[in-house]
Order: sequence, then structure tokens, then C-alpha cells
Amino acid sequence: MRVGYQAGDDAAGADGVAANLDPTWLTGEPPWRELFDAWLAEAVATRIPEPNAMVIGTVDADGHPATRTVLCKGVSDAGIVFFTGYESQKGLALAANPYASVTFPWIAMERQVHFRGPVVKVDPEETQRYWDSRPRGSQLSGYASAQSQPIGSRAELEEAARAAAERFGDDELIPVPEAWGGYRLEPEIVEFWQGRANRLHNRARAVRTADGWRLERLQP
Repeated sequence: MRVGYQAGDDAAGADGVAANLDPTWLTGEPPWRELFDAWLAEAVATRIPEPNAMVIGTVDADGHPATRTVLCKGVSDAGIVFFTGYESQKGLALAANPYASVTFPWIAMERQVHFRGPVVKVDPEETQRYWDSRPRGSQLSGYASAQSQPIGSRAELEEAARAAAERFGDDELIPVPEAWGGYRLEPEIVEFWQGRANRLHNRARAVRTADGWRLERLQP
């Protein structure tokens, strides 16, 4: 599998990679994992800002779609993990329709990866481990904020953060907020996109079926 850059190759496509993305690059179980890990590692090595940022799309109880950018905080064979407030707009949408899409838009590398599938809450132990890994300031902000709810001013928000800091001091453990935790998107469809010259892009897709994963090339 050739997934690395080859600078200066005149035969290369728009992303500087000489080899064309092909469904045969999707190997293993699940078949999306190896290539995704390789592309994510290259995005990190290339110093793309926030390489783990992903755009998540949800649909609320009224059938209205919404997208926003969140940070991927875990990747495993089971899927893609992120954390948010359960009563945030995305949390309420996922409660109504527990299915989502996420896109990793590595535009500077002319690559994208799209995931679609059902979304489930991670277990409390996984949420606790991630919460414990967050900087104390981020914990205080998460505790003080009623995510997605209106607030009158920036001053009110900062006052809520100061009140939380005073409550817990410098040493007291800050508990995970009751309405906050992790979700895992369990992929049913994973698509890799590679930019090519003249918009003759490469698209390879893995689709989970009752008989296993189906691999296919899509036209641009």
C-alpha cells in the first residue's frame, strides 16, 4: 500500500501522491482501519491544524440537519469516539435520531474520510478516563457550561467559570457533569476521498453488510 507523499513527482495527482487510491487499499478487519490510521498519522506529521477535527452531521426530532466541528478523541475497530453534552443540540439530536455522519476534511492534503453509522453512548468508565485526561481548566469549563443553552453575556459565562473554580479550589477533584459524556459512531459506511487533477478524483468505499464488508470504487 502506498499512502505517502512523493514531492516533485510530475505524474502525481493533486495531493502529490503518485499512487491512485483504490479499494484494494482497504484491508484487514474492519477494512477501513489500517488506511484511516495511516492517513491520520500523515495528517499529524504534516502538521495540519487540528488533524483530529471532524465535522459531525446530525438530524433532530423535526428532521432538520445540522453540522458542527468536534474533535475525535478515540479510534478503534468499533468506531469513532467524541465527547459532548448530552443536552447540547447534538446530544438532543442524537437522542432523537441516534445516527450520524462524520467527515475528516484534510483539505491541505486533498484527502477526506467520511463515516456514517449508528451512534451509541460509551460506557461511564471510558467517559471517566477521558475526563481525567483533560486539563483542569477544560474540566472547569465543562462543569460550568450548560452547553448550547442561551446566556446573556460573556461576563456571565466567565462568572460561571470563576464560581466553579472557587467551588473546587486547586486540589478537589472535579466530577464528570451528569449530562456530559462520550459517544461512539459505529461505522456502516466509510468512504476515502483522494483529490486528483482535473477533478477526476478517487473514491473508495467500504459498506458493512450482513455478509461482511463490501468494497467498491465510486465515480467522482
